[in-house]
Amino acid sequence: MYEFHGWFGISEDPYDDDPQSLRAGVEELRARIDAVQWSSSCKVVLDVFNGLDVVTATGHTNHIGYEAGQLDELVAYIARRFPGAWGLLYDRSDDGDIPNADNAFRVRVMRRGSVEERLDPFLSPCVPVIED
Repeated sequence: MYEFHGWFGISEDPYDDDPQSLRAGVEELRARIDAVQWSSSCKVVLDVFNGLDVVTATGHTNHIGYEAGQLDELVAYIARRFPGAWGLLYDRSDDGDIPNADNAFRVRVMRRGSVEERLDPFLSPCVPVIED
């Protein structure tokens, strides 16, 4: 089993709400997201909420697969292209591909062009806290 849930606010500059280059960047991002061909158990979308572009991604598959690699690439692209972006991505896998994730969620924290990886202090351990 592999599951992931995340969101990212898209911004080029944390101090400027809408620089001209942001519109072009968002269109590039939209094209990347539109090209994603995931199984019906996974979804990534780019929406606008009150003027803020937000990417949300969620999925739940039987095994870690190509979606995980594409998700990693998308997160890296967002951090690189939008240095003012922020957000979280929670994931876990019982396939052993994520260190210590058999009973814990990994959290990737994006802020100011960098992504840090941590183990989650809130939902982990999964058993028995959220699965009983």
